[in-house]
Amino acid sequence: MAKNKPENAKSLESWIWDAACSIRGAKDAPKYKDYILPLIFTKRLCDVFDDELNRIAAEVGSRRSAFALAKADHKLVRFYLPLVPEDPEQPVWSVIRKLADRIGEGVTSQMRAIARENPLLQGIIDRVDFNATTHGQRDLDDDRLSNLIEAISTKRLGLDDVEADIIGKSYEYLIRKFAEGGGQSAGEFYTPPEVGTIMSRVLAPEPGMEIYDPCCGSGGLLIKCEIAMEETAKSERPAPLKLYGQEYIADTWAMANMNLIIHDFEGEIEIGDTFKHPKFRWRGRLRTFDRVVANPMWNQNWFTEADYDNDELDRFPAGAGFPGKSSADWGWVQHMHASLNDIGRAAVVLDTGAASRGSGNAGTNKEKTVRQWFVDHDLIESVLYLPENLFYNTTAPGIVLFLNKTKPEARRGKIFLVNASQVFEKGDPKNFIPPEGIARIADTLIGWKEADKLSQIVDLAELKKNDYNISPSRYIHTSDAETYRPLEEIVADLDAAEAEAREADATLREILRKIGV
Repeated sequence: MAKNKPENAKSLESWIWDAACSIRGAKDAPKYKDYILPLIFTKRLCDVFDDELNRIAAEVGSRRSAFALAKADHKLVRFYLPLVPEDPEQPVWSVIRKLADRIGEGVTSQMRAIARENPLLQGIIDRVDFNATTHGQRDLDDDRLSNLIEAISTKRLGLDDVEADIIGKSYEYLIRKFAEGGGQSAGEFYTPPEVGTIMSRVLAPEPGMEIYDPCCGSGGLLIKCEIAMEETAKSERPAPLKLYGQEYIADTWAMANMNLIIHDFEGEIEIGDTFKHPKFRWRGRLRTFDRVVANPMWNQNWFTEADYDNDELDRFPAGAGFPGKSSADWGWVQHMHASLNDIGRAAVVLDTGAASRGSGNAGTNKEKTVRQWFVDHDLIESVLYLPENLFYNTTAPGIVLFLNKTKPEARRGKIFLVNASQVFEKGDPKNFIPPEGIARIADTLIGWKEADKLSQIVDLAELKKNDYNISPSRYIHTSDAETYRPLEEIVADLDAAEAEAREADATLREILRKIGV
């Protein structure tokens, strides 16, 4: 098979989706992602292992000897698979393909055996019980599992068949398809690829840099940074990025690890609650990175003021601190800022309301106070307002906030705003930004190019005059008729005001209770 041709990528994507649909059709495929993704991942491992065995066999004379050598010295291969066909000339995957009865039990056993031999894969491919039952019924019966295995068996995924970037793109395609059909929860681990591409191009990571995503989902934003670096690197073999991520949901953490490995990228993905227990530390302090990217769940409301007060890592500075109970958006921005080294830059996707909530309201607003801290400290380089209906778990447009701890002299005291709300094409089920739109937005952000109805440089004095509203839609109208703020921003402001009123009311009641009134 020829390498790196778009039509081959397309055919691989079609195959990978057809394999997913072999269980119960396209409608139900997302329900079975926890079975499908590890199996395709294992097929890739098996075929690559076969290629490595063939390389060894060419030197020692036979595949039988190659199996023995790999078993004796696992360092000869990247991942040692303890799957040995009766006929050593047969593919390693045939051990799984030839399971005839108790297939679910057999696949689970083989996955666990692979994990035992490879610490890097423990908790990643051995999480799933292919024999699991609910109320006495198999979640995936042997007939459908057999169909899935057979569908996956129709294409080889070895080193000589398809390069890592092609299989990686196809794997990402499958994750996107699951997000399309998986509803609210599936969208939480997936950021639209065009958004990730814009973020990574603007951040312009350089070879060897350390990149961090505190809520990495399936790892897509980290992968986009590696791809962006490789596309712009001047050397033919640039030093790879060092990728770091943390993810709270165990199944999604496993997905991120599989995604990095199948792309042939090396990284370190930790599991746990980043907000309360960030895993990346250095000598008792928060570890810092060259670039930070993230798309945290928007408007998380389960963190309290105590969570901020109890922080021992200086993530929430005096004068900014607690952004209020109703949304942790700016709390995530504070964590990302604290995770940047002295020359670091960051890009984070937030709800549009994060750019404007509290501005223009009478009295103080905790979220606006944090936003004001970032504006006054001249840490915000630019804000991008996205088109609506891009994300899989909401129709809201969202913004991308770009931070820079060392803004160039010419950009200090200013913020660059881009209103890209009209740069999209209609899609089904979601809108998308076409390639020329991605290039236009990224080039505009990189060059700080002002354009009518698209972008504008705004002085901090004007931002202060507008009560620290940094929403591009406030300053850039995309049509002559558009003179009002977007409805979703108004609703978000109302929600924030109501939440603050409830919080103030609860505080007052507690004070009255303590004094016996």
